[in-house]
Amino acid sequence: MIEMNEPAPPNALDENRQGLIGRPLDRVDGPWKVMGKAPYAFEVRETAKPAYGCIVEATIAKGSIVAIDTREAERSGGVLLVLTHRNAPRQGSYNLEDKDDRFARARPQLADATVRHYGQPVAFVVAETFEQARLAAQRIRVRYAPKGGDFDLEASLEKAAKPRSDDPRRQPDTRVGNFEQAFARAEVRIDQRYTTPFHAHAQMEPHAALAQWEGDRVTVHCSSQLLESAQKCLAKTLRIPVEKVRIVSRFIGGGFGGKLPLYGDAILSAIAARMLKRPVKTALTRQQMFHVTTHRSSTIQRVRLGAGADGRLTAIAHEAWSHSARFDDFFETAAAQTRSLYAGAHRMTRQRRVPLDLPVSDSTRAPGEAVGLLALEVAMDELAERLALDPVELRIRNEPEQDPELHIPYSTRQLVRCLREGAERFGWAGRSAAPRARTEGRQWIGLGMAAATRGNFLRPSKCQVRLEADGTLTARMSMTDIGTGSYTIFTQIAAEMLGLPPERVRMELGDSDLPETAGSGGSFGAASAGSALFDACQRLRGRIAERAGIAADAAVFADGAVRGDGRSLSLKELAAANVLSADGEIKPGRLLKDYSQQAYGAQFAEVSVDMDTGEIR
Repeated sequence: MIEMNEPAPPNALDENRQGLIGRPLDRVDGPWKVMGKAPYAFEVRETAKPAYGCIVEATIAKGSIVAIDTREAERSGGVLLVLTHRNAPRQGSYNLEDKDDRFARARPQLADATVRHYGQPVAFVVAETFEQARLAAQRIRVRYAPKGGDFDLEASLEKAAKPRSDDPRRQPDTRVGNFEQAFARAEVRIDQRYTTPFHAHAQMEPHAALAQWEGDRVTVHCSSQLLESAQKCLAKTLRIPVEKVRIVSRFIGGGFGGKLPLYGDAILSAIAARMLKRPVKTALTRQQMFHVTTHRSSTIQRVRLGAGADGRLTAIAHEAWSHSARFDDFFETAAAQTRSLYAGAHRMTRQRRVPLDLPVSDSTRAPGEAVGLLALEVAMDELAERLALDPVELRIRNEPEQDPELHIPYSTRQLVRCLREGAERFGWAGRSAAPRARTEGRQWIGLGMAAATRGNFLRPSKCQVRLEADGTLTARMSMTDIGTGSYTIFTQIAAEMLGLPPERVRMELGDSDLPETAGSGGSFGAASAGSALFDACQRLRGRIAERAGIAADAAVFADGAVRGDGRSLSLKELAAANVLSADGEIKPGRLLKDYSQQAYGAQFAEVSVDMDTGEIR
């Protein structure tokens, strides 16, 4: 097990003897997908003929169910089960005090007659075919008692609350120095307000699930980025031991945060499959994904920058308001990246959550940074214009020597390099700073840039590797692939470590029965699971070297063989008599506390705006 208390020393991956790390490689899973041999959740072949589920959504925004008539639906052809709050089994409660992780909380379905948001599931129909289930779902009659609610962020700001966070690095508020005094004394000041709208996920693969029981254990094939969280969520919801739940998600047609939680398609399928004693499949329609799954919160942000005439920041403040579902506690960390991106002695960030009667909002493609950097970077551009200073130069002048709020060193800091190299590649030096100075016909042409940053996280993960008798390597872990190339990335790591060609490495991923990993999310998946794989391969190298009679520090792995101490033996020959295996594990250790860990980028763009229509390209 590797615990990251010190920076990693030089290792076999650094040597890159095979040249596999950093080399273009065709996607390992590409042929499977092209030939249709990579089954997504809804395409998995089950052991028995499945029934099909269809969710009925609430048609009011808030209120309660007064009456629900399911008689016509129950008489409809092929219908096997109609679930409502009247006959749904007892489930675990959604508990904000659950200290596990928010994606592991119970998510009860059809629990009562209360309608908390538009599109909330109010009934679930299961039939022999999808068409029969959909037709029967349309025949359910629901009578509601609507209630007034809050639906607009701007109109509800007075109800903003300070979010709770148990993570010391995710606190809603920070303060360093005396912002108000420094801002009042600044030679140049920017005080601007920015808004961002809701963002809805639109992955190519809609959420879908297949649930089937074997005795008292359920297996759910679904689209889930975090298998262990999904496993705990379903166990808590169904009120069964976690070892009685298996989550399988080998191929995912896009995630981006929208498949971090488990949703009604999986939970209702599991409930119905247990009641009917047969597999149940459910897929959300594209329309249902807007209400049954999560979305990005809308935000209102205020950014204040104070600087000297030379452009060096003396005061930085970033305040952000975002909405959440009334019964949830998620908030968009839009001000978080401002805490470490630029220098400035006097600083303040404040984040507030506004409860609204809307569907649950949650992580969506770089949660926090995507909308927060928009506000900060536009404010920086406005400061550059006020100072008549190049925007790239303004950012370089405000490069911090250490994290300006945590007062600890950066693990690595490459922003200035990104800015300079990006400017050179883009031809930024030829830019005209004056707005609307360049035209092409009826198009205004402008150039722009922005800095980018994203937290660099490491999460606990495990892996098992095995050198088979035929000389191939099998690596097993529960890590998922949301289209980002997990199968290929890990194949490269394993092949490089063992000196094997990529085609002699087999990855087994996406099953909660495999060694636990952090999963895909927050840009931590490849680093965390890849580090566990590295540790497992490193341990396996030691065992192979021992069996070959070669000192571990002298062993060289290449071309399917191990060489050293004047000997050379093929891995196939060494494993033929007895399969060799090893387990690996990574834990963050002290490095997360000792270093500010961020990744960096610089974006450059050429934009055209139509003078007449405002169309942007």
